[in-house]
Amino acid sequence: MAGKKTLVTGAGGFIGGHLVEYLRNKGINDIVAVDIKPFEEWYQVWDYADNKVLDLRKWDACVESVKGCDTVYNLAADMGGMGFIENNKALCMISVLINTHMVMAAKEERAHRFFYASSACVYNGEKQQDVDNPGLKEEDAYPALAEDGYGWEKLFSERMCRHFMEDFGIVTRVARFHNVYGPHGTFDGGREKAPAAICRKVINSKLTGDHNIEIWGDGHQTRSFMYIDDCTYGIDRIMSSHIDYPINLGSAEMVSINQLVDMVEDIAGIKLDRHYNLNAPKGVRGRSSDNTLIEKELGWEPSISLREGMEKTYAWIYDQITSNVKSKV
Repeated sequence: MAGKKTLVTGAGGFIGGHLVEYLRNKGINDIVAVDIKPFEEWYQVWDYADNKVLDLRKWDACVESVKGCDTVYNLAADMGGMGFIENNKALCMISVLINTHMVMAAKEERAHRFFYASSACVYNGEKQQDVDNPGLKEEDAYPALAEDGYGWEKLFSERMCRHFMEDFGIVTRVARFHNVYGPHGTFDGGREKAPAAICRKVINSKLTGDHNIEIWGDGHQTRSFMYIDDCTYGIDRIMSSHIDYPINLGSAEMVSINQLVDMVEDIAGIKLDRHYNLNAPKGVRGRSSDNTLIEKELGWEPSISLREGMEKTYAWIYDQITSNVKSKV
């Protein structure tokens, strides 16, 4: 891939931003970075990339972004944590325009490889009703009963990639992300995911002296969380592999939300009084990644421990919050 023109969409977002940096560090110099947000709202901006603000729901924008690119990483989507996707199903569904137009443009431009960022939200909800989830296997996406809105859009777009590969020969690769977290992402405003939201709440409690925390749901719901460095490495491995079907990219280290709060409290050196909001968006009861296939195909699986990743994430969010507080004084 060195010397080839590479496109990363959603580059102003959390995962896309880290992926641009990863590819650059790998030696890929000609990178086009595209996002719908104005540059001042990008989480990371690089002077070495060809940065563009484009609305990829529109066909002309997709054609412009793909022009001359041999490799496409499509991470663009209108999404967020559970609080966002449960309350914005139509917006999530509209993201189907992005992948449809992007894969069409990649075909027209004769791009060699196309990566699509899917999600564990494609999995059948009936297989996620127990907190002791044994891990979701790739086959558990069917019979289809995806997360309403966001999950259905992702599942449809997976099929789009599959059929473009079968009918037109463009090499497509699809990874189903499981709860990616880390520095340089959103931690407030309504789109944040659980690890960042809990860090923010604990930090604010520590700074204000108000030792109370609201937890969405009863705290027993379980998830696995993948640190961003495992995610970018996994994207690279999957993109360059022979794996021509959607595959899990996530940690198998499953914890309850209560256990995640325990961990962040320990990192912060504080204990809080917990208040459970049973009416808040909380998603499925149990979700974790079964990594049997990725271990078989790549001899690798995400391995950065949740504790290690959360320490780095907490430190970054703490610096952001305290820097903002100081700037207002």
